Amino acid sequence: MTNHPTETPVSNFLRTIIENDLSAERFQGKRWAGTPGPAAIQEQAPKDTARIRTRFPPEPNGYLHIGHAKSIILNFSLAKDYGGLCHLRFDDTNPEKEDQEYVDTIKDSVKWLGFDWENKEKDYCNLYFASDYFDYMYEFAQALIKNGDAYVDEQSPEEIAQMRGNFKELGKDSPWRNRPIEESLQRFQEMREGKHPNGSMALRAKINMQSPNINLRDPIIYRIRHATHHRTGDAWPIYPMYTYAHPIEDALEGITHSICTLEFEDQRPFYDWLLEKLRELGFFKDPLPKQYEFARLKMKHIVTSKRKLLKLVQDGFVSGWDDPRMPTIVGLRRRGYTPSALRLFIDRLGVSKADSVIDYSVLEQALRDDLDPVANRAVAVLDPIKLVITNLPEDYEEACFAPINPHNPDAGKREFPLTRELWIERDDFREDPPKKYFRLFPGNTVRLKYAYVVRCTGFVKNEQGEVTEVHVEYIPDTKSGTPGSDSVKVKGNITWVSTKYAIPATVNLYDRLFTDEFPDSGDKDFLASLNPNSLQVVNAWLEPGIDVTPGNQWQFERLGYFIADKDSTPEQPIINRSVTLRDSWV
Repeated sequence: MTNHPTETPVSNFLRTIIENDLSAERFQGKRWAGTPGPAAIQEQAPKDTARIRTRFPPEPNGYLHIGHAKSIILNFSLAKDYGGLCHLRFDDTNPEKEDQEYVDTIKDSVKWLGFDWENKEKDYCNLYFASDYFDYMYEFAQALIKNGDAYVDEQSPEEIAQMRGNFKELGKDSPWRNRPIEESLQRFQEMREGKHPNGSMALRAKINMQSPNINLRDPIIYRIRHATHHRTGDAWPIYPMYTYAHPIEDALEGITHSICTLEFEDQRPFYDWLLEKLRELGFFKDPLPKQYEFARLKMKHIVTSKRKLLKLVQDGFVSGWDDPRMPTIVGLRRRGYTPSALRLFIDRLGVSKADSVIDYSVLEQALRDDLDPVANRAVAVLDPIKLVITNLPEDYEEACFAPINPHNPDAGKREFPLTRELWIERDDFREDPPKKYFRLFPGNTVRLKYAYVVRCTGFVKNEQGEVTEVHVEYIPDTKSGTPGSDSVKVKGNITWVSTKYAIPATVNLYDRLFTDEFPDSGDKDFLASLNPNSLQVVNAWLEPGIDVTPGNQWQFERLGYFIADKDSTPEQPIINRSVTLRDSWV
């Protein structure tokens, strides 16, 4: 919705790395085939016109969350700022958990954030899948076996894990580690042909079982999975491990800066080992891709584990992946977060290698700052009580006016009628007011915003002792915007809508999904801290003339920012609260 001017990017260690690489002309002779391929193809390719290449490589096994938004914004923005290109690549190497649904929603989320991987004018499309390269990966694995750098291990997964040791105990060589190369080639071919069951054997890189880095203790690079892939069907009964596939994908695509989060830092030695081996075997040429790590986004009051998010959805704790309480991009979008608000949030966080935890209020403030200049204003009453202006006739109507957007005078005015009976917020009246309460109570005067000053003359209660009506008298010649309107001084303003013309609507008041700042830390059961008040549904009244088309957004005066839900209709408006006007979380 919003389109704010882009501020000058703040320097960070990744920008420094890129600028140093470009100054040193590290990629000056780099080739690009258009269709990725190994060294023999790349040597014949034209020079790569992209100064750098980054990538966003999601696994299509879930919906993207706000942590992914940081990676998307970072990778695409760096490529844009330095005259490069960013690839969208699906690391689809785990068929049992992947689905086309996830591919589609990821593509949609990246585009919604304002980024693209294709340019029709320049005739390129940087959309790739790991499964595009399965033949290459298999060929490279065979070459590693022939070179003595990989072997087929016939231990069970449990035995392999036990023999790898841990942080205190070094690993032990597999009994299959030094088997003849021809045997490993034969077994690997049989794995490819689907002749062995899941878990019966695996292909491992031969590196160093005594390495202090567990990731270098002969990591598994292929495992048997008799599973249907969402793109390749049943063509492959074996699948590469992510840690093996990822660097190969980067090299095949000519990625220059492979930017990932800090949990992959310990994997970098294997990333480098594999690409250097494949370069020695003639598959790749310098410059090879380099991996760089930054601190992932950690926020209070949310969980981002795909497993835990899936449980929230499958067990009905939320209405779906796009439930506005979810930290998923589709959930944030439905709640009313804008692409520019998320980019502002990420820009404010910066990029570093130091872990930190961000308070949820920082995200909410970014949305307020993004929407305040651009959101149209309107009035809504969420907890209504009737106000009767007793000195007006029953059929009285008078037009009142208010700015559509106070930050944009050119937007004009909105018009709505003042009538004898109005809806006001229940909280705007007190029979026995506390100190410094400046709204309605018997004998007090307030201004009906954009209308007259009124004096409270009484109220009506029902049999349960609840106030059902508040009675006031208006004071003539005090209408807002008219001469003498300030002749009666008041300390309070209250909003209102006409009972005759107000639009009924269902309003969802969303709050944080978890009461605990760290719902899944340690051994906690994250479900134990679900916020019972994370959703309150109220029957509200809206200012007449408001357009409740899905996606429309407003600031409801004194209440916060709201958006018309995707299921909203003129007959049954559904409105979601995006964020309150100020942080009220305790």
